[in-house]
Amino acid sequence: MAFRDVAVKLISHVYWHRKDEFMYNEDSYPCWTLFAVEEGRFVYGIGEHKGEAGFGDFVICPPHVGFRRRTLESLSFHFLQFVWLSEPSLEEANSWRGKLVIKDIERLASNYHYLKKLTGWDAESTLHKQHMLSDIFRLVAIERELREDLTSETDSLMEKARKYVTDHAYGSLSMSDLAESLGLTPVQLTRRFRRAFSQTPSEFLNELRLTRARHLLEGSTLTLDAIAGNCGFENGFYLSRVFTQKMGMAPSVYRSIYRV
Repeated sequence: MAFRDVAVKLISHVYWHRKDEFMYNEDSYPCWTLFAVEEGRFVYGIGEHKGEAGFGDFVICPPHVGFRRRTLESLSFHFLQFVWLSEPSLEEANSWRGKLVIKDIERLASNYHYLKKLTGWDAESTLHKQHMLSDIFRLVAIERELREDLTSETDSLMEKARKYVTDHAYGSLSMSDLAESLGLTPVQLTRRFRRAFSQTPSEFLNELRLTRARHLLEGSTLTLDAIAGNCGFENGFYLSRVFTQKMGMAPSVYRSIYRV
């Protein structure tokens, strides 16, 4: 699909932190609705669209359509409702329903971070939230354009690799074993994953782990060693080194600034 202006207007935004289950197993809404997952996973069904969604995914439901859902683990997510400023064609509207995937998870995590901090609905906060929502849609549109030159085989195999890394991010994970299971060498896996997602498997893994570490620093009193154990890092010292390199500040400083 050719790139088009994906102009949307934000109607409402609510952030849910560590929700163990949805109030209703199925619901419908009067306008377009977006579930953007920061942490955890859930299963969904929207008409013929169904599957699992986690960090890096968001699920869009059109107006007056049943949204079936069930948490698989404690879920932190943004619930956003919006309308199109330029009404899409039926084909375009269908391409925006169900699960959409963002490869640039670093930028996505930044958008989520700011959305979470913008709790008010004054004019300035609303303008900022609108910008974050528009940026998310623009990322999807751009990545769709860039993905057109990839073969379906590459997409399928690397999506499988991405799902495996996501599902096993916080435990013991061997990239060599993953490569072997896909019939690739570690070098081939790294090259193809970078081509598909603009980052290596290890970079993607660290993004997932650091996102969880940030959430635990913000919302818990766990020690750094305990957080490391919950995020798949060897120990608190190694987590501190990686965190400082990536975030530009030590975990203790981050916690003092962003503690919820």
